[in-house]
Amino acid sequence: MDLSTLIAHYGLVIVFAGSLLEGETVLLLAGYAAHQGYLDFAAVVAVAMLGAAIGDTFWFMLGRRQGARLIARFPGLGDRVRRALHLIERNPVKIILAMRFAWGLRIALPIAIGMSRVTWRRFLLLNLLAALLWAPLVASVGYLFGALLAPHIAGLHRVEHWVMLGIVILALIVHLVVRRRSKASR
Repeated sequence: MDLSTLIAHYGLVIVFAGSLLEGETVLLLAGYAAHQGYLDFAAVVAVAMLGAAIGDTFWFMLGRRQGARLIARFPGLGDRVRRALHLIERNPVKIILAMRFAWGLRIALPIAIGMSRVTWRRFLLLNLLAALLWAPLVASVGYLFGALLAPHIAGLHRVEHWVMLGIVILALIVHLVVRRRSKASR
């Protein structure tokens, strides 16, 4: 089984899993894969919206039920949650709508919102709206990148799968290094 077949078979599962957490890199690549014909663009957007909404709702509920315990157990998370709580108290609507675009606070924000006075109904509505904005926007950037790149690099189709895999691996390495440095600085 070659990489293009793997993308076609498991791409949406990867989009869903990536959207539960951070998601931009996976969604950008999925948008590119949709342009190349490996994935259906509408399915990519729908799956990313679903994953984003479920992931943020999970973290919100975890913050609502276990926020204080999480902060006690993970002091580094506590710093980010306190910073996020300060932002939320000033303007909860803007923060909830923008949280999918807040790199580095993606998990801390919904946990903090769960610990705030924001009702779960208000969070759910705004979270769904945020996912509805985020998924097509990010996937479209990947799709447009594919459209812009394709005419200029004729031989790209032979190696694009490996480039996509390399980008995912690089993104994971960067994420792990940043996380390790963050833990070391505490």
